[in-house]
Amino acid sequence: MEGKTLVTGGAGFVGCNLVKNLLEDGRDVVVLDALLRPGSERNAAWLQTLNAGSRLTFMKADVRDFAAVKSCMAGAEEVYHLAGQVAVTSSLDDPRTDFDINALGTFNVLEAARRMKTPPKVVFTSTNKVYGGLEHVAVEQTGSRYRFVDRPLGVSEAEPLDFHSPYGCSKGAADQYVRDYARIYDLPTVVFRMSCIYGPRQFGNEDQGWVAHFIISALSGRPIHIYGDGMQVRDVLFVEDLVRAFRLATEKIEVSRGQVFNIGGGPENTISVWREFGEMLSTLRGAPVEADFSDWRPGDQPCYVSDIRKAEQVLGWRPQVDRDTGIRRLWDWAERYLAQNGLPTDQTQVEPGRIALSA
Repeated sequence: MEGKTLVTGGAGFVGCNLVKNLLEDGRDVVVLDALLRPGSERNAAWLQTLNAGSRLTFMKADVRDFAAVKSCMAGAEEVYHLAGQVAVTSSLDDPRTDFDINALGTFNVLEAARRMKTPPKVVFTSTNKVYGGLEHVAVEQTGSRYRFVDRPLGVSEAEPLDFHSPYGCSKGAADQYVRDYARIYDLPTVVFRMSCIYGPRQFGNEDQGWVAHFIISALSGRPIHIYGDGMQVRDVLFVEDLVRAFRLATEKIEVSRGQVFNIGGGPENTISVWREFGEMLSTLRGAPVEADFSDWRPGDQPCYVSDIRKAEQVLGWRPQVDRDTGIRRLWDWAERYLAQNGLPTDQTQVEPGRIALSA
């Protein structure tokens, strides 16, 4: 397959998995990444091992730099806009930077695309945080988990938007800009409001990427801290399934353009973040994995499950990797990674500027 694709945030966890998939499909890929997030340097270095030669180009640049975005996008047929500030806590500490990266950065991507003679398809990764705390949705405790009382299939795209926190506001503003550029400028855009994504190349922390964070902590004997009672429920989606949804959206742009999709594991792939996941980790490790607890964080949802029926109906997509299989695959990857590299550090260096990522 020929054609150029731009992936912003392509050295992130989701981004590098997407880049690998695109290269395997024969596409030329430009990665734009500022390498601000811990772990991105390691993923950028890993991309060099894929032996893609001149088909993979890396630009160490920031989505806040419109000129850089425009330059990287030149000639692109597809744009996957994954770059972003991803932590609620960071947005509370520095809301201006959060806004500049998430809202202004997305605006730069949209404007660069709009100004092209043939605008590219644009896929944007939004978040379920645009629905806020869902305080109006009834939740009950059953056994080791919480569940929705009257939403057995999860939260749909019809749920009212209710931005909470600077992060929710910046991503929500970007989400709506991407939608509106499809309406006003006929730009072929697609929005994915993501739930919990996990898989190889994820170096998580307490604020984002908790599945990988817990697994790496369990393998390395590092302490695990739980906010709340550990019965909070999330639907989890293996990264390969997310990448497949992205690719289907661009392949079927005639039906996906201007659309918003809630994307996650759905009701069949849910887990309580510690009462159930902790037991799984102890089984995988063959020894108890301990955690300590503290009060709930403001705005933390007792339950969030994505209603994924729209993605199934429009894109013909459903998760193929079930929860237990995916968690086992991530555990095995993390175990190999730690054996070969030790605990993750952030000392891998990638030279600034435009470089070809080749072995």
